[in-house]
Amino acid sequence: MKLYAGFAPNAFRVLAFMHEKNLDLPIEQIDVLKGEARKEDHLKRNSLGEIPVLELDDGSYLSESIAICRYLESLHPEVPLMGENALNSARIEMWNRRMEQQIMGPYSEVGLHAMPIFADKIEQIPEYAESQRRLTSERWAWFNEEMSDGRAFVAGDTFTVADITGMTALMISGFLDLDVPSDLRHANRWVNAVKARPSWLRYAKPV
Repeated sequence: MKLYAGFAPNAFRVLAFMHEKNLDLPIEQIDVLKGEARKEDHLKRNSLGEIPVLELDDGSYLSESIAICRYLESLHPEVPLMGENALNSARIEMWNRRMEQQIMGPYSEVGLHAMPIFADKIEQIPEYAESQRRLTSERWAWFNEEMSDGRAFVAGDTFTVADITGMTALMISGFLDLDVPSDLRHANRWVNAVKARPSWLRYAKPV
């Protein structure tokens, strides 16, 4: 297997996932900012011109970050990041979706509608970007209240893929200069914990 990745949020998700599981796969760097993901050779791997893409041993390709993570988890169940039983897996899935939609979602929309790199991909609406920028503070306030029970990580006391999705939101926030409000004590407790992890230190900035 080989992973096509680079310095981009969803590629970070898979790279952090692999790092947390101590997986070592060959990685081919794709420079998104230089447009390499939209070149013909990569479009053959993923017609959407996005990363990450996992090339399987039979020559086929798997894209979408969580799909890749789920496949890797099935092959390498230790360290478990997507659950150890039915209820635990469902709770992690619930929180992964919440972090994806409630926290990462507004950041992604700001990026899509405000960053020049996406200008040829969608019809950008600056006013919508500003509305989503304002929404990030509300969503972090919600998260702060959720974390006020004192649990260490998003889905409980164990680090999971839901935390990695939250870390991906933090990575995007760095692009946009949209930090977590400093007065949200519980949210920032979590932020400090995940930013201390080796996977963050290794992949949250360009290699």
